[in-house]
Amino acid sequence: MKKKRVNIITLGCSKNLFDSEQLAAQLARKYDVQHNADEPAPITVINTCGFIHDAKQESIDTILAYVEAKNQGTIEKLIVTGCLSERYARELPQEIPEVDAWFGNHHLADETRLLGLDFRPDLLLERRLATPDHYAYLKISEGCDRSCSFCAIPAIRGAHRSRPVEDLVAEAERLARRGVKELILIAQDLTYYGLDLYGKRRLADLLRLLARVDGIRWIRLHYLYPTGFPEDILDVMRDEPKICRYLDMPLQHVDNDILASMRRGVSGEKTRALIHRIKQVLPGAALRTTFIVGYPGETGEKFERLLDFIREMRFDRVGAFTYSHEENTAAYKLPDDVPREVKQERLARLMEVQREISLANNRRKIGSTLPVLIDRHEGGVYIGRTEFDSPDVDGEVVVHSSRPLSVGKFVRVRITGATEYDLEGRVE
Repeated sequence: MKKKRVNIITLGCSKNLFDSEQLAAQLARKYDVQHNADEPAPITVINTCGFIHDAKQESIDTILAYVEAKNQGTIEKLIVTGCLSERYARELPQEIPEVDAWFGNHHLADETRLLGLDFRPDLLLERRLATPDHYAYLKISEGCDRSCSFCAIPAIRGAHRSRPVEDLVAEAERLARRGVKELILIAQDLTYYGLDLYGKRRLADLLRLLARVDGIRWIRLHYLYPTGFPEDILDVMRDEPKICRYLDMPLQHVDNDILASMRRGVSGEKTRALIHRIKQVLPGAALRTTFIVGYPGETGEKFERLLDFIREMRFDRVGAFTYSHEENTAAYKLPDDVPREVKQERLARLMEVQREISLANNRRKIGSTLPVLIDRHEGGVYIGRTEFDSPDVDGEVVVHSSRPLSVGKFVRVRITGATEYDLEGRVE
């Protein structure tokens, strides 16, 4: 008998995608499960984001679009889960009664049972990947114990909870047996890993164990917090060739007054010292960071200080966002005193500064030969990434080859051209 289809729509970050993959593994026993399919399915699950205004609006728009599809008879059942429904658990069912069921975070068992299946804990390590077969996200902890003034994540996701080392290694081994070559470690804060379970930070220990997993070629780190940064991981990254020379460390700002108001627990001076230390131990490593512009109290002078910092540090990858005034955060008590048009102008200026830096950084790679992981084939060329680029958020390499290449394989590419964010090259 043909299985009924379930379409899981995932919005927001890779941590949400991980959760969707766990749900898919539970449902695949009974249903034909698809991720983000274009064709409507009888059962649709929307995994929402509720972090900032734009993300919340995207989630609401998506829900309403599928409500309309349900009203037209295109889908039978609509289920909404994730951060938005966790954050607004009381309001949303009243505002959008057409949704059949609402779940917040951490209700995987309830979602599974709603769709007629017993929840099986043993399947938690058997995710049904939404990524290409050769890379996968590995969420090493849930929640956050930080108290950043602008962030609602601790209220949405709860306190920090590390997953046991043994579970993570076992999951990595299973992924490797399925052909995964690249592990991308994710958490709200990787640097906190282990404190709750073991009484100390154990990210370095975890990295050493994951590096021993046969079949895994790259291990990438996302979301490292600058305060309390465990510098022992730098030695591991230097000594273990499988660990990509890539650190994603959202800094948010550099002005001391803004950092203090943001409750970041770090100064501009300590931030500089940490970055210099990283560059000393890992010369050539790619640093990715994120900044917020237009935070309450950000004067023109404070913003210029941020631009000068970006010019000084010459980050390889930068993301930036305008400040979003979010209820139930500490910063919500502050006046949102930077006009919207000023926020947008500052965002544009910051990204223009970074574009020039990124172009110069990329041009320096011309003439070098780099290992590239092939992600896909399109338009007569291959698209891949170096160890300095994470999927979906960083640049890519357009690869020319006189012979067929296999997706998910590593090739050595001589870099022949560069734009602000992407590289071009030919297989040697």
